[in-house]
Amino acid sequence: MTNLPGADLHLPEGCMAGTAMHELSLLENVREILENHAVSQKFSKVTKVTLEIGKLSGVEPDALRFGFDVVMKDSLAENAELIISDIAGLGICRQCGLEVELETSHDPCSHCGSPKVKIIQGADMKIKDLIVI
Repeated sequence: MTNLPGADLHLPEGCMAGTAMHELSLLENVREILENHAVSQKFSKVTKVTLEIGKLSGVEPDALRFGFDVVMKDSLAENAELIISDIAGLGICRQCGLEVELETSHDPCSHCGSPKVKIIQGADMKIKDLIVI
């Protein structure tokens, strides 16, 4: 297993996917990251890819699953298993200072009702780890 430092795919805060085209583009970025790391870390095949997807990222896990095999065809990750881990949305209220769970990026603080909540987790998609040969 390997972790890929710098392999985070950060999306702008509040970015909503809307269509599967967005996910295909993200998968193409994943393939490019894998190919670049294959050269630098000297591996030739990826057998498993684990992605962490934040609840607030706007990325649709089902669309990623659907497009993964198509995008990875004829690459070092062809026939690789895709594992998706969901990451909860969390924020810190700028008014009361408490940590709150978020369902959307626009949720108010569940303690004081303030709309001023800073997202601290769940807005990203990351390549968590790989199994490579």
